[in-house]
Amino acid sequence: MYLPKITDDIIYVGVNDRNINIFEKYIPVNNGVSYNSYLILDKKTCLLDTVDFSGVRDFIENVKMALDGRKLDYLVVHHMEPDHCASIEELLLRCPDVTIVSNAQVFKMIDQFFNIKYKKLIVKENDILDLGNHQLKFISAPFVHWPEVMFSYDLTSKILFSADAFGSFGALSGNLFYDEVNDESYLSEARRYYSNIVGKYGQNVQNAFKKVSNLEISMICPLHGYLWRENFDIIIQKYMKWSLYEAEDRNVVIVYASMYGNTEKAANILAYKLASKGVKNIKIYDISITNETYIISEIFRASHLVIASPTYNMGIYPKTKELLDAMIRLNVKNRYIGLIENSTWAAFSNKLILEELNKLQGINVFEQKPSLKSSVKVIDEASLQSLADEIVSSL
Repeated sequence: MYLPKITDDIIYVGVNDRNINIFEKYIPVNNGVSYNSYLILDKKTCLLDTVDFSGVRDFIENVKMALDGRKLDYLVVHHMEPDHCASIEELLLRCPDVTIVSNAQVFKMIDQFFNIKYKKLIVKENDILDLGNHQLKFISAPFVHWPEVMFSYDLTSKILFSADAFGSFGALSGNLFYDEVNDESYLSEARRYYSNIVGKYGQNVQNAFKKVSNLEISMICPLHGYLWRENFDIIIQKYMKWSLYEAEDRNVVIVYASMYGNTEKAANILAYKLASKGVKNIKIYDISITNETYIISEIFRASHLVIASPTYNMGIYPKTKELLDAMIRLNVKNRYIGLIENSTWAAFSNKLILEELNKLQGINVFEQKPSLKSSVKVIDEASLQSLADEIVSSL
Protein backbone atom coordinates (compact mmCIF):
# COMPACT_ATOMS: atom_id res chain seq x y z
CA MET A 1 0.00 0.00 0.00
CA TYR A 2 1.29 3.45 -0.93
CA LEU A 3 1.70 6.11 1.74
CA PRO A 4 2.38 9.66 0.51
CA LYS A 5 5.45 11.51 1.76
CA ILE A 6 5.37 15.11 2.93
CA THR A 7 9.18 15.23 2.83
CA ASP A 8 11.76 12.47 2.48
CA ASP A 9 11.32 11.48 6.12
CA ILE A 10 7.83 12.71 7.01
CA ILE A 11 4.99 10.43 5.95
CA TYR A 12 1.28 11.17 5.80
CA VAL A 13 -0.58 8.46 7.74
CA GLY A 14 -4.00 10.12 7.99
CA VAL A 15 -7.33 8.70 6.85
CA ASN A 16 -10.50 9.88 5.11
CA ASP A 17 -14.10 9.41 6.21
CA ARG A 18 -16.45 9.61 3.24
CA ASN A 19 -19.30 7.94 5.12
CA ILE A 20 -19.81 10.78 7.58
CA ASN A 21 -22.62 13.15 6.69
CA ILE A 22 -22.87 15.23 9.86
CA PHE A 23 -19.82 16.44 11.78
CA GLU A 24 -20.09 16.64 15.58
CA LYS A 25 -23.75 15.60 15.13
CA TYR A 26 -24.43 19.19 14.12
CA ILE A 27 -22.68 20.33 10.94
CA PRO A 28 -23.60 18.76 7.57
CA VAL A 29 -20.64 17.61 5.48
CA ASN A 30 -21.30 16.65 1.88
CA ASN A 31 -17.81 15.53 0.92
CA GLY A 32 -16.62 13.79 4.03
CA VAL A 33 -13.72 14.74 6.31
CA SER A 34 -10.02 13.96 6.42
CA TYR A 35 -8.26 13.22 9.69
CA ASN A 36 -4.62 14.14 9.13
CA SER A 37 -1.73 12.52 10.97
CA TYR A 38 2.00 12.63 10.25
CA LEU A 39 4.92 10.35 11.11
CA ILE A 40 8.49 11.65 11.35
CA LEU A 41 11.17 9.00 10.74
CA ASP A 42 14.34 10.23 12.42
CA LYS A 43 16.74 8.78 14.98
CA LYS A 44 13.62 8.85 17.11
CA THR A 45 10.26 8.21 15.46
CA CYS A 46 7.45 10.62 16.21
CA LEU A 47 3.76 10.42 15.35
CA LEU A 48 1.83 13.67 15.27
CA ASP A 49 -1.75 13.07 16.43
CA THR A 50 -4.10 10.17 15.83
CA VAL A 51 -7.51 10.06 14.11
CA ASP A 52 -11.20 9.62 14.76
CA PHE A 53 -12.19 6.13 15.87
CA SER A 54 -14.09 5.64 12.60
CA GLY A 55 -10.72 5.40 10.83
CA VAL A 56 -8.73 3.55 13.48
CA ARG A 57 -8.24 0.33 11.48
CA ASP A 58 -6.71 2.06 8.44
CA PHE A 59 -4.77 4.44 10.67
CA ILE A 60 -3.09 1.66 12.66
CA GLU A 61 -2.26 -0.11 9.40
CA ASN A 62 -0.77 3.12 7.99
CA VAL A 63 1.40 3.69 11.05
CA LYS A 64 2.59 0.09 11.11
CA MET A 65 3.50 0.19 7.43
CA ALA A 66 5.26 3.56 7.73
CA LEU A 67 7.31 2.38 10.71
CA ASP A 68 8.36 -0.70 8.73
CA GLY A 69 9.37 -2.61 11.83
CA ARG A 70 10.76 0.33 13.77
CA LYS A 71 9.67 1.22 17.29
CA LEU A 72 7.42 4.25 17.78
CA ASP A 73 9.18 6.52 20.27
CA TYR A 74 6.87 9.53 20.60
CA LEU A 75 3.25 10.55 20.05
CA VAL A 76 2.69 14.31 20.04
CA VAL A 77 -0.88 15.31 20.85
CA HIS A 78 -1.77 18.82 19.67
CA HIS A 79 -5.49 18.71 20.37
CA MET A 80 -7.68 16.41 22.45
CA GLU A 81 -10.95 16.52 20.55
CA PRO A 82 -11.95 12.91 19.80
CA ASP A 83 -11.70 13.28 16.02
CA HIS A 84 -7.94 13.55 16.64
CA CYS A 85 -7.38 11.60 19.85
CA ALA A 86 -9.88 8.74 19.81
CA SER A 87 -7.29 6.25 18.50
CA ILE A 88 -4.75 6.83 21.29
CA GLU A 89 -5.82 3.77 23.26
CA GLU A 90 -5.67 1.50 20.19
CA LEU A 91 -2.23 2.87 19.35
CA LEU A 92 -0.99 2.15 22.87
CA LEU A 93 -2.13 -1.46 22.59
CA ARG A 94 0.27 -1.85 19.67
CA CYS A 95 2.99 0.54 20.83
CA PRO A 96 2.95 0.26 24.64
CA ASP A 97 6.38 1.86 25.05
CA VAL A 98 5.53 5.08 23.20
CA THR A 99 5.93 8.32 25.17
CA ILE A 100 3.06 10.78 24.78
CA VAL A 101 4.30 14.36 24.45
CA SER A 102 2.04 17.31 25.17
CA ASN A 103 1.11 20.04 27.64
CA ALA A 104 -0.36 19.59 31.10
CA GLN A 105 -3.92 20.39 30.01
CA VAL A 106 -3.80 17.69 27.36
CA PHE A 107 -2.82 15.08 29.94
CA LYS A 108 -5.74 16.10 32.14
CA MET A 109 -8.03 15.47 29.18
CA ILE A 110 -6.38 12.15 28.32
CA ASP A 111 -7.24 10.98 31.82
CA GLN A 112 -10.80 12.25 31.35
CA PHE A 113 -11.31 10.40 28.08
CA PHE A 114 -9.39 7.20 28.83
CA ASN A 115 -8.59 4.84 31.65
CA ILE A 116 -5.11 3.88 30.47
CA LYS A 117 -1.52 3.76 31.65
CA TYR A 118 1.07 5.55 29.54
CA LYS A 119 4.43 7.26 29.56
CA LYS A 120 4.29 11.02 29.33
CA LEU A 121 6.52 13.98 28.68
CA ILE A 122 5.01 17.33 29.68
CA VAL A 123 6.17 20.25 27.54
CA LYS A 124 5.65 23.98 27.85
CA GLU A 125 5.73 26.95 25.50
CA ASN A 126 8.94 27.01 23.40
CA ASP A 127 10.18 23.65 24.70
CA ILE A 128 11.92 21.57 22.04
CA LEU A 129 11.70 17.83 21.37
CA ASP A 130 14.94 16.61 19.77
CA LEU A 131 14.35 13.70 17.39
CA GLY A 132 17.88 13.69 15.96
CA ASN A 133 17.74 15.72 12.79
CA HIS A 134 14.28 17.17 13.41
CA GLN A 135 13.56 19.42 16.37
CA LEU A 136 9.98 20.20 17.30
CA LYS A 137 9.33 23.50 19.04
CA PHE A 138 5.99 23.74 20.84
CA ILE A 139 3.74 26.79 20.62
CA SER A 140 0.73 27.23 22.87
CA ALA A 141 -2.45 28.16 20.97
CA PRO A 142 -5.24 28.09 23.57
CA PHE A 143 -8.82 28.28 22.32
CA VAL A 144 -7.92 27.66 18.72
CA HIS A 145 -10.35 26.21 19.39
CA TRP A 146 -10.06 24.23 22.67
CA PRO A 147 -8.07 25.47 25.70
CA GLU A 148 -5.35 22.79 25.49
CA VAL A 149 -4.43 23.31 21.82
CA MET A 150 -0.83 23.71 20.80
CA PHE A 151 1.08 23.89 17.52
CA SER A 152 4.49 22.45 16.80
CA TYR A 153 7.12 23.91 14.50
CA ASP A 154 9.88 21.78 13.03
CA LEU A 155 13.06 23.84 13.17
CA THR A 156 14.63 21.62 10.51
CA SER A 157 11.97 21.35 7.79
CA LYS A 158 10.28 24.68 8.73
CA ILE A 159 6.90 22.91 8.83
CA LEU A 160 4.14 24.27 11.06
CA PHE A 161 1.87 21.55 12.41
CA SER A 162 -1.14 23.75 13.11
CA ALA A 163 -3.72 21.50 14.82
CA ASP A 164 -7.22 22.54 13.67
CA ALA A 165 -6.07 25.95 12.40
CA PHE A 166 -6.12 26.30 8.59
CA GLY A 167 -8.26 23.17 8.30
CA SER A 168 -11.44 22.45 6.39
CA PHE A 169 -14.17 19.94 5.80
CA GLY A 170 -13.79 17.59 2.86
CA ALA A 171 -12.08 14.24 2.35
CA LEU A 172 -8.84 14.23 0.36
CA SER A 173 -8.85 12.49 -2.99
CA GLY A 174 -5.21 11.66 -3.64
CA ASN A 175 -3.93 15.23 -3.70
CA LEU A 176 -2.63 16.37 -0.33
CA PHE A 177 -1.69 19.95 -1.21
CA TYR A 178 -3.99 22.84 -2.04
CA ASP A 179 -1.74 23.98 -4.90
CA GLU A 180 -2.46 20.68 -6.65
CA VAL A 181 -6.17 21.54 -6.93
CA ASN A 182 -6.60 25.34 -6.46
CA ASP A 183 -10.29 24.72 -5.83
CA GLU A 184 -12.05 27.90 -4.70
CA SER A 185 -15.04 25.89 -3.46
CA TYR A 186 -12.66 24.38 -0.93
CA LEU A 187 -12.09 27.85 0.51
CA SER A 188 -15.84 28.18 1.05
CA GLU A 189 -15.75 24.97 3.07
CA ALA A 190 -12.69 26.26 4.93
CA ARG A 191 -14.73 29.35 5.84
CA ARG A 192 -17.68 27.23 6.95
CA TYR A 193 -15.31 25.15 9.05
CA TYR A 194 -13.69 28.23 10.61
CA SER A 195 -16.86 30.26 11.19
CA ASN A 196 -18.82 27.45 12.83
CA ILE A 197 -16.03 25.86 14.86
CA VAL A 198 -13.36 28.49 15.53
CA GLY A 199 -15.45 31.61 14.86
CA LYS A 200 -16.01 32.57 18.50
CA TYR A 201 -12.28 32.75 19.18
CA GLY A 202 -11.05 35.45 16.81
CA GLN A 203 -8.84 37.14 19.40
CA ASN A 204 -7.21 33.82 20.25
CA VAL A 205 -6.50 33.22 16.57
CA GLN A 206 -4.91 36.67 16.41
CA ASN A 207 -2.78 35.82 19.44
CA ALA A 208 -1.61 32.61 17.75
CA PHE A 209 -0.77 34.55 14.58
CA LYS A 210 1.52 36.82 16.58
CA LYS A 211 3.45 33.82 17.88
CA VAL A 212 4.09 32.34 14.43
CA SER A 213 4.38 35.54 12.37
CA ASN A 214 8.18 35.62 12.54
CA LEU A 215 8.69 31.96 11.70
CA GLU A 216 10.06 30.89 8.36
CA ILE A 217 7.39 28.47 7.19
CA SER A 218 7.85 26.04 4.31
CA MET A 219 4.60 24.16 4.83
CA ILE A 220 1.45 24.23 6.95
CA CYS A 221 0.07 20.84 7.99
CA PRO A 222 -3.38 21.03 9.62
CA LEU A 223 -5.40 18.21 11.15
CA HIS A 224 -8.18 18.47 8.53
CA GLY A 225 -8.10 19.22 4.81
CA TYR A 226 -5.36 20.16 2.39
CA LEU A 227 -1.79 20.95 3.34
CA TRP A 228 -0.24 24.26 2.27
CA ARG A 229 3.27 24.53 0.77
CA GLU A 230 2.93 27.68 -1.37
CA ASN A 231 0.69 30.71 -1.67
CA PHE A 232 0.21 30.74 2.10
CA ASP A 233 -1.21 34.23 1.76
CA ILE A 234 -4.43 32.76 0.34
CA ILE A 235 -5.43 30.99 3.53
CA ILE A 236 -3.63 33.34 5.93
CA GLN A 237 -5.41 36.41 4.53
CA LYS A 238 -8.72 34.60 4.88
CA TYR A 239 -7.93 33.73 8.51
CA MET A 240 -6.89 37.31 9.20
CA LYS A 241 -10.22 38.64 7.96
CA TRP A 242 -12.29 35.97 9.67
CA SER A 243 -10.51 36.35 13.00
CA LEU A 244 -10.87 40.15 12.83
CA TYR A 245 -14.53 39.73 11.82
CA GLU A 246 -13.89 41.66 8.62
CA ALA A 247 -16.01 40.87 5.57
CA GLU A 248 -14.37 39.24 2.56
CA ASP A 249 -16.88 40.82 0.17
CA ARG A 250 -18.87 44.04 0.11
CA ASN A 251 -22.21 42.53 -0.81
CA VAL A 252 -25.57 41.49 0.60
CA VAL A 253 -26.94 38.27 2.04
CA ILE A 254 -30.70 38.13 2.60
CA VAL A 255 -32.13 35.44 4.87
CA TYR A 256 -35.85 35.01 5.33
CA ALA A 257 -38.39 32.90 7.16
CA SER A 258 -41.75 32.67 5.44
CA MET A 259 -44.60 30.36 6.42
CA TYR A 260 -46.93 31.21 3.54
CA GLY A 261 -44.73 33.08 1.07
CA ASN A 262 -45.47 36.71 1.96
CA THR A 263 -42.22 37.44 3.79
CA GLU A 264 -40.35 35.63 1.01
CA LYS A 265 -42.00 38.00 -1.49
CA ALA A 266 -40.70 40.99 0.48
CA ALA A 267 -37.19 39.51 0.47
CA ASN A 268 -37.35 39.03 -3.30
CA ILE A 269 -38.63 42.57 -3.88
CA LEU A 270 -35.76 43.96 -1.82
CA ALA A 271 -33.30 41.89 -3.85
CA TYR A 272 -34.73 43.21 -7.13
CA LYS A 273 -34.49 46.78 -5.86
CA LEU A 274 -30.87 46.26 -4.82
CA ALA A 275 -30.03 44.69 -8.17
CA SER A 276 -31.65 47.57 -10.04
CA LYS A 277 -29.21 49.88 -8.24
CA GLY A 278 -26.22 47.86 -9.38
CA VAL A 279 -25.68 45.55 -6.42
CA LYS A 280 -24.20 42.26 -7.67
CA ASN A 281 -23.90 38.74 -6.25
CA ILE A 282 -26.83 39.07 -3.86
CA LYS A 283 -27.45 35.82 -1.99
CA ILE A 284 -30.88 34.79 -0.69
CA TYR A 285 -31.49 31.90 1.72
CA ASP A 286 -34.63 30.38 3.19
CA ILE A 287 -33.68 30.01 6.83
CA SER A 288 -36.16 27.14 7.29
CA ILE A 289 -34.48 25.06 4.58
CA THR A 290 -30.82 26.08 4.53
CA ASN A 291 -28.77 24.68 7.40
CA GLU A 292 -27.61 27.52 9.65
CA THR A 293 -23.93 26.55 9.30
CA TYR A 294 -24.04 27.61 5.63
CA ILE A 295 -25.72 30.89 6.54
CA ILE A 296 -23.17 31.58 9.28
CA SER A 297 -20.42 31.04 6.72
CA GLU A 298 -22.10 33.55 4.41
CA ILE A 299 -22.42 36.06 7.26
CA PHE A 300 -18.66 35.78 7.86
CA ARG A 301 -18.10 36.37 4.13
CA ALA A 302 -20.42 39.29 3.38
CA SER A 303 -20.53 42.81 4.78
CA HIS A 304 -24.32 43.19 4.77
CA LEU A 305 -27.08 40.97 6.12
CA VAL A 306 -30.86 41.40 5.88
CA ILE A 307 -33.09 39.32 8.16
CA ALA A 308 -36.72 39.07 7.05
CA SER A 309 -38.91 37.25 9.55
CA PRO A 310 -42.51 36.95 10.70
CA THR A 311 -43.60 37.40 14.27
CA TYR A 312 -44.45 33.97 15.68
CA ASN A 313 -46.60 33.56 18.80
CA MET A 314 -45.69 37.17 19.62
CA GLY A 315 -42.02 36.22 19.51
CA ILE A 316 -39.19 35.55 17.08
CA TYR A 317 -39.79 32.85 14.49
CA PRO A 318 -37.97 29.75 15.83
CA LYS A 319 -35.58 29.30 12.90
CA THR A 320 -34.73 33.00 12.99
CA LYS A 321 -34.02 32.72 16.71
CA GLU A 322 -31.74 29.75 16.08
CA LEU A 323 -29.70 31.82 13.62
CA LEU A 324 -29.50 34.74 16.04
CA ASP A 325 -28.35 32.39 18.80
CA ALA A 326 -25.64 31.06 16.49
CA MET A 327 -24.51 34.58 15.59
CA ILE A 328 -24.21 35.43 19.30
CA ARG A 329 -22.53 32.15 20.13
CA LEU A 330 -19.98 32.63 17.33
CA ASN A 331 -19.30 36.27 18.17
CA VAL A 332 -20.31 37.82 14.83
CA LYS A 333 -19.16 41.43 14.66
CA ASN A 334 -18.84 44.44 12.38
CA ARG A 335 -21.76 43.91 10.02
CA TYR A 336 -24.48 46.09 8.50
CA ILE A 337 -27.88 44.55 9.17
CA GLY A 338 -31.34 45.29 7.80
CA LEU A 339 -34.59 44.06 9.35
CA ILE A 340 -37.96 43.26 7.79
CA GLU A 341 -40.85 41.96 9.86
CA ASN A 342 -44.23 40.54 8.99
CA SER A 343 -47.23 40.19 11.28
CA THR A 344 -50.98 39.77 11.12
CA TRP A 345 -52.04 40.94 14.58
CA ALA A 346 -48.88 41.67 16.64
CA ALA A 347 -45.66 43.15 15.26
CA PHE A 348 -42.85 42.16 17.62
CA SER A 349 -40.26 40.58 15.36
CA ASN A 350 -38.09 43.60 14.54
CA LYS A 351 -38.05 44.79 18.15
CA LEU A 352 -37.11 41.39 19.55
CA ILE A 353 -34.49 40.70 16.87
CA LEU A 354 -32.94 44.09 17.55
CA GLU A 355 -32.67 43.18 21.24
CA GLU A 356 -30.71 40.09 20.24
CA LEU A 357 -28.48 42.01 17.84
CA ASN A 358 -27.63 44.46 20.62
CA LYS A 359 -25.71 41.60 22.24
CA LEU A 360 -23.21 41.77 19.36
CA GLN A 361 -20.40 44.28 18.82
CA GLY A 362 -19.93 46.61 15.86
CA ILE A 363 -23.40 45.96 14.43
CA ASN A 364 -24.95 48.78 12.38
CA VAL A 365 -28.70 48.32 11.98
CA PHE A 366 -30.37 50.33 9.23
CA GLU A 367 -32.90 52.93 10.30
CA GLN A 368 -35.57 51.80 7.85
CA LYS A 369 -37.18 48.61 9.17
CA PRO A 370 -40.14 47.62 6.96
CA SER A 371 -43.09 46.20 8.91
CA LEU A 372 -45.57 44.27 6.77
CA LYS A 373 -49.15 43.46 7.69
CA SER A 374 -49.76 39.94 6.35
CA SER A 375 -48.76 40.73 2.74
CA VAL A 376 -46.77 43.25 0.71
CA LYS A 377 -48.73 46.43 -0.11
CA VAL A 378 -47.79 49.53 -2.09
CA ILE A 379 -46.76 51.33 1.09
CA ASP A 380 -44.48 48.39 1.96
CA GLU A 381 -42.73 48.66 -1.40
CA ALA A 382 -41.87 52.26 -0.51
CA SER A 383 -40.27 51.22 2.79
CA LEU A 384 -38.43 48.37 1.04
CA GLN A 385 -37.11 50.94 -1.43
CA SER A 386 -35.92 53.12 1.44
CA LEU A 387 -34.12 50.15 2.99
CA ALA A 388 -32.53 49.35 -0.37
CA ASP A 389 -31.34 52.96 -0.66
CA GLU A 390 -29.74 52.79 2.81
CA ILE A 391 -27.99 49.55 1.96
CA VAL A 392 -26.66 50.85 -1.36
CA SER A 393 -25.35 54.05 0.21
CA SER A 394 -23.44 52.01 2.79
CA LEU A 395 -21.89 49.71 0.17
